[in-house]
Amino acid sequence: MSRLFQKLPGRRFVIGVPYTWLLVFFLLPFLILVYISFVDMGNDISPFKPLWDERTGVLNLKYENYTSIFRSLESNVLFQTIYVEAYVRSVWYALCTAFLCLVIGYPFAYFIARSPASVRPALLMMVMLPFWTSFLLRVYAWKGILADQGVINQLLMLTGITQEPILMLYTNVSMLVGMTYVYLPFMVLPLYATLVKLDDRLLEAAYDLGASPLKAFWLVTVPLSKAGIIAGFMLVFIPAVGEFVIPSLLGGPENIMIGRVVWDEMFTSNNWPRACALAVVMIALIVVPLAMYYRYSGEREQAHG
Repeated sequence: MSRLFQKLPGRRFVIGVPYTWLLVFFLLPFLILVYISFVDMGNDISPFKPLWDERTGVLNLKYENYTSIFRSLESNVLFQTIYVEAYVRSVWYALCTAFLCLVIGYPFAYFIARSPASVRPALLMMVMLPFWTSFLLRVYAWKGILADQGVINQLLMLTGITQEPILMLYTNVSMLVGMTYVYLPFMVLPLYATLVKLDDRLLEAAYDLGASPLKAFWLVTVPLSKAGIIAGFMLVFIPAVGEFVIPSLLGGPENIMIGRVVWDEMFTSNNWPRACALAVVMIALIVVPLAMYYRYSGEREQAHG
């Protein structure tokens, strides 16, 4: 019966659908980015120029689109360019956002997982409720909250805590607040999915062996929720690296991340090859470490298994 099922065309169709999706909507656009990143546009408007020179019969690849990312033409110093600074800044802010989401989201997920089963759907709906509103509206709402004449400053001056508005908008704090707020559900949901499956008998066993509630939480609950922590961290970190809207609306001129740099290169400077090269490098910086980590973790699980 199992052999007959394996020969059914429906099984191949079900397996082929995700592969087709990845091929069409991920691999093909990525290959187009790689293609354009080696193009020499010159004074032309279109970036889709042939790489093959019919007169000389050789490939005309412009490697300067990549080398200029890491080496400045003016100073000729390696790794001291605005692009490298934007990469470092993007990774730093993404790490800070993921850490803040973990610190805030873990208690949320733990509380939901330990709540009565009848209440959990309502609590999960409250976590997902922001997705029902526009992304831009939510970010603009934070502008109204953090502005000089916003809600927080008005309350502080009304209560007499401050005499003048505190600068909160267009700072590092405002950008991190906006990114943490937007990406917090991506941390809460995978953590909840992991914590709700934990066996309470393991905690009871830890209590019977003399462990305090805090020690049992740190030695039992946290290690068993490692998969949810890693999944939530990746779900927050990866999109936060290339974030464009939040730094543009809530961040200042010194908070330019790589997403804004790619936008400026493509639409302001009309330098599509440089923008594509920046995007390819950003994807490589994210995908390669993840692939190495998952390969290492898979090999380690096989060794222990």
